[in-house]
Amino acid sequence: MPVRLTIVEEIKQIAVEQKKTLAPLSDELALQEIGFDSLCFAILIARLEDALGCDPFTEGDNNIIPNTFGEFVRAYDNATRQ
Repeated sequence: MPVRLTIVEEIKQIAVEQKKTLAPLSDELALQEIGFDSLCFAILIARLEDALGCDPFTEGDNNIIPNTFGEFVRAYDNATRQ
């Protein structure tokens, strides 16, 4: 499954489980506007590490802090290619 689709599916699942309303996901959408709180993001990062086998925010020399959904997806996409 493509990285982007995996991320979107996990976000949708967490939103249902945590009873959160999501903003429409686009590359320009600021992460803080998705509709998640810090717990939701923590769950997302943990699930993506399980699903994709990496955490681009703690591994390697990439000290990337994404601001948008597109940057978030690219961080995972780049990490899975290494």
